[in-house]
Amino acid sequence: MGDMSLPASWDPYQYLLLMGGCLLITLPLELVLRARVYSRPRRLLAALLPVIVLFSAWDIVGIVRDHWSYSPRFTSGWDVPLTPMPIEELVFFVVIPICGLLTYGAVGFCLRLLAAWRSSGSARSALARVDSDGRAGEGRHVAADGSSARGDHRPSGEV
Repeated sequence: MGDMSLPASWDPYQYLLLMGGCLLITLPLELVLRARVYSRPRRLLAALLPVIVLFSAWDIVGIVRDHWSYSPRFTSGWDVPLTPMPIEELVFFVVIPICGLLTYGAVGFCLRLLAAWRSSGSARSALARVDSDGRAGEGRHVAADGSSARGDHRPSGEV
């Protein structure tokens, strides 16, 4: 087997490429398994903001106090404005929680789908019972036209 490493000229960007790869690999969790992370931007921002603020502050203090540093070989050289923190750290504080939220949302969807499948006895019926937002249909059957057993009716163009 040959050497699988990237060219040395890519060294400063390997970490950013890795973070991009993490987002790319977890994207199907949003699109296929209805994790509903990107489709709820306010909720995502509310989840990310405390993580970004607390960990960035912690990181900046650690850098300023010389508790740790970052290799110039493996960082782009771009710092977060007005801080000594490499941009790679900020990207990490955004990407890793997003990947965690995507995984959590996808597992939740799969568990709700499994519960609906067990109670209905068929996969097709289970999918019909899971609402478009990924939550179980709370015991009511939702038809293809959006109407339910309780008589709710949505216009045919609305999902």
